[in-house]
Formats: sequence, structure tokens, C-alpha cells
Amino acid sequence: MDDKLIINFTPTGMIPTKDMTPHVPVTASEIIEDVHKANEIGITMVHLHARDAITGKPTYEKEIYAEIISGIRKYAPNLVLCVSLSGRDFKELEQRSDALFLDGDLKPDMGSLTLSSLNFNATASINSPQMVQDLARVMKERGIVPELEVFDAGMINYAKYLERKNLLQAPYYFNLLFGNIACAQADILHTGVMINDLPSNSHWSLAGIGNSQLKMNSLAIAVGGGVRVGIEDNIWYDTARTRLATNSELLERIHVIAKANEREIMSPEEFRVKMNLEPGNGSYGRHYK
Repeated sequence: MDDKLIINFTPTGMIPTKDMTPHVPVTASEIIEDVHKANEIGITMVHLHARDAITGKPTYEKEIYAEIISGIRKYAPNLVLCVSLSGRDFKELEQRSDALFLDGDLKPDMGSLTLSSLNFNATASINSPQMVQDLARVMKERGIVPELEVFDAGMINYAKYLERKNLLQAPYYFNLLFGNIACAQADILHTGVMINDLPSNSHWSLAGIGNSQLKMNSLAIAVGGGVRVGIEDNIWYDTARTRLATNSELLERIHVIAKANEREIMSPEEFRVKMNLEPGNGSYGRHYK
């Protein structure tokens, strides 16, 4: 557990569209502006998804990630940036790892690594053992830290397996995601089991899918964890689903809850130190001692 609150901002994702909510940022300029607003409110890191400028569909192309990263780092050169390596739409290693080969001021600090295959409501995220290991290997070679995405307890065990194979190196950062229909549910028992199973020297945030977001974020703040929050996981402000949320509104509410629990927000600089990341300002990725 951390004294200060990690806020992992997830503005876009792969599912929300403009037809679902006008508030989801899709173009590079929209994502850059939403992250700008979020940075002014106060966040620790950003989990980025890129979209095709014409179709609005998810894309793996590093050129679009480069545009987003460049735009963000013009005003926030220290902010910790993570790129998505999702397996929902892209099946080949060359596609999923494309953004990991950006360099210099465009190099991401982290890349998402879902530790097993899983089903969502209408789609599957395919993450074969070979793919997970290959992505972990590329990130280690490139000096990029995995953002370990966990939807069930068994995925934590697989992280320990990767540790034994020398494909993961502490300190670790885990996103624990709850409320997906085919995975761990958003209750205290599932949460406690998964937190208890984490390897030593792990930092973690709780995420809730849909109506579970506020509940899991509130639980995390109360018990000393971090939060993953944004339109990627939940487009609604209220559980009755009468009001679509903006990313800024979701973040401002987190700040209110954090203040009530006397939790200060962890700065990107502080998170960089905890994760052995380079200091930013032109130097990104993991610092190996």
C-alpha cells in the first residue's frame, strides 16, 4: 500500500464511441486536450489508447501514439505515459508491440500487459502464453515497464511465473480490474484475495467496469491503494445511468473522495522514483540500477 494515491487516468479505451458518449476523446488532439485537463486537476499517470483519425477505431500504429505522446509531453514532460498493447483487435506481435519501438522524447514509460486471455461481454482479449512472454521480453529489452493488467487471481500467479522466468523485474505496478462479466467480481472477497496474492514490492490500483468503477475506486482510496479511472471503463457519472460523464468530472470526484480520506495524490515524479523510472524531461522508461 502507498501513503499517496496513484491516479491512473484512462481517457479513451477501445470500446466507447462518439455515438455512445460525446465526451470520449478519440482523435489525437482530443486525447491530448483531455490529458491536459486531467494533468491540471492532478493525476499520476495515463493509460493511452490510440484511435484511427478517420474511422475512430482502435489502432496499434506507433505514428499515432507518437502524435499523442508528443502533444502531451509539450506541457507535461514528467507525466508517466503507458501505451496499450491490447489483444482485443490485434493478434500479431509486430502489431501489438509497435508503439514500444518509439524512442527519445516519444518513448513510452510503460506498456499494458494483460496476463491471460479473457472474455468481455461481446468480445475476447486473446493473450496466449507465448504472446504475453514475448511482449514482456520486448519491454524488458526496450527498458519499458509493464503495466500488469489483472482480471482474476490466476493472472497474478502468472505474473509470478514470469518473474521466475526473469521476464518481469520488481518493482511492479498492477491494475486489478473488477466487475467484468467473466472475471473477478466487484466485491471485498475477490479484492482481498487478489491484493493478498500480489508479489512483494508491488504497487496497485483498483478499477471497476461500468457501475463498479466508483465503488472500486472508493474502496481503493479507503484501504491505501491507487485508482484507475476514466471513460475507458465507465461512461456514466451516476449508477442510475442518467448522466454521461466527462473525464474531468470523474477525476474531480476522485479528488473529493481522496481529500475526505486524507490521501494526497502521488505526483508523477514520486511514482517514477518508486518504479525505478527515468526522471522524465527527455529521459523515459525504466532506470536499471
